[in-house]
Amino acid sequence: MENMVVDLLGAFGAWLRGLKNLYMNRRKWISALLSSLPFALFSKTVKWKINMPPTEGFVVKAGEARFGVHYNMKGVTSNTLDIKISGADTSGSLAVFEQTGLTPNGGPPLHIHPYQDEWFFVMEGKYLFQVGEEKYRITEGDTIFLPRNVPHAFIQLTETGRMIVSYLPAGKMEDFFKTTSLWDSPPSKEEVAKVFEGHDMKIVGPPLQVN
Repeated sequence: MENMVVDLLGAFGAWLRGLKNLYMNRRKWISALLSSLPFALFSKTVKWKINMPPTEGFVVKAGEARFGVHYNMKGVTSNTLDIKISGADTSGSLAVFEQTGLTPNGGPPLHIHPYQDEWFFVMEGKYLFQVGEEKYRITEGDTIFLPRNVPHAFIQLTETGRMIVSYLPAGKMEDFFKTTSLWDSPPSKEEVAKVFEGHDMKIVGPPLQVN
């Protein structure tokens, strides 16, 4: 009987020690969690601040790009695209580019932007645009608006040209121009179509031709 009591007391003592260890470990775990919270919150705050659009104005000089990178397109056209206002500057609501036209008698295929409106302002040269079923010849000082979900394309009629191109919202156009500038050989029609689709555009016809 006495041995049984000793065994029971020993078991009870072991149970109490286990409970104490569990409690201490739990306290350590909670303490570690609480001590890491300020760092985690700080990290989130820093990241949030980095992704915030600028709160002050900025200037992009003539011939320069917003982040110093000139996108030299290949495959679709041979034009150069410079970011003037990035989607990162506007929380994705607007992106503005300067396009230097280096593709006489060339331009993109007829395509649709399902989620973006687009407008062009011609600074130099002459262009033929198709918007829906209508065609327009435009030159220096002209502006043309291309609504979303409406098929459109353009062709450069002069040896060189320059246009301001704006997208509302910014969408994936910055990455599109970056991707096309990385091609090191002429892409196939299938590759071009895939890149268009991957950047929220759909090709619906061939490039324009000069009549």
